[in-house]
Amino acid sequence: MAKTAQEKLDEKREKEYKKTHKKIYRTKPGDVVFNVLNYLFFILFTIICIFPFYYLFINTISDNGLVKRGLINFYPKGLNIDNYLALKGVNDLGYAFIVTITRTVLATALMVVASAFVGYLVTKQEMWKRSFWYRFLVITMYFNAGLIPWYLNFAMLGLTNKYSAYILPAIVAPYNIILVKTYIESIPAELEESAFIDGASHLTVFRKLIFPLSKPILATVAIFGAVGNWNSFQDSLILMQNNSQLFTLQHRLYIYLNQSSNLGAVMSMGGAAAAAAMEQALNAKVIKYTISMVSIIPILLVYPFMMRYFEEGIMLGAVKG
Repeated sequence: MAKTAQEKLDEKREKEYKKTHKKIYRTKPGDVVFNVLNYLFFILFTIICIFPFYYLFINTISDNGLVKRGLINFYPKGLNIDNYLALKGVNDLGYAFIVTITRTVLATALMVVASAFVGYLVTKQEMWKRSFWYRFLVITMYFNAGLIPWYLNFAMLGLTNKYSAYILPAIVAPYNIILVKTYIESIPAELEESAFIDGASHLTVFRKLIFPLSKPILATVAIFGAVGNWNSFQDSLILMQNNSQLFTLQHRLYIYLNQSSNLGAVMSMGGAAAAAAMEQALNAKVIKYTISMVSIIPILLVYPFMMRYFEEGIMLGAVKG
């Protein structure tokens, strides 16, 4: 059966397209070299980032005698989990874990809700003195009174040596509020207008419409808050001096680091005291590695589940649509 003129034209166009397509996307030797070097660079960079965590981990599951002599570098030897079991006997470590976990969960949850609500409020033109309050909020990101006024402020408010000192300051985070505000402004205004027409109030719109739609940016804010609260130790160091039961996990790790340094000074004197100090310092080294690993694990476990929301939220919240 003879082909029609249209079929012949279509075949000709298809051949020209394939020829052009191959010509455009044909890989050149320079592209191959670039791709190989690019992959090698990022593989090396990934190894450099992961190795410190891997080094900590293999030292915590290896024979303590080999760890003390610095013989564990690339793979574990003499596998054991005694170091993790021994943490139960470390003084006040259980309190530190409880304080850090509850502080992270509670402060992060309140900060996410506050950031969402305040971010929504400052998008409303009818808000009283909206421009003033928003600019006042932004100014606090650039001006800081300093450490001493900060401590005096807490002391005058009666927040020293109290658990509330961890929670209250963490609720308002200007940077997170700006991220949420920018994201909410990218949500089509027609959605809110239709809700208002149906008789919904601002609070109902926020609770049933804005808050659910802001899940990506709120997940991003939650990651920022959780990591910040989990790693924070300065407020524990300065504000909880007379209440050791409220020390955070990072504060406890800081104490062990200082103990190792002080024992090093004793070892320089020699004698029996130096030998005892050496043994204690080596034990402190193993404990330090183990606590460091345990303090990292929760964030490493949570972050992969939030990564999808984090990537989407940080991009949408950074640029107004």
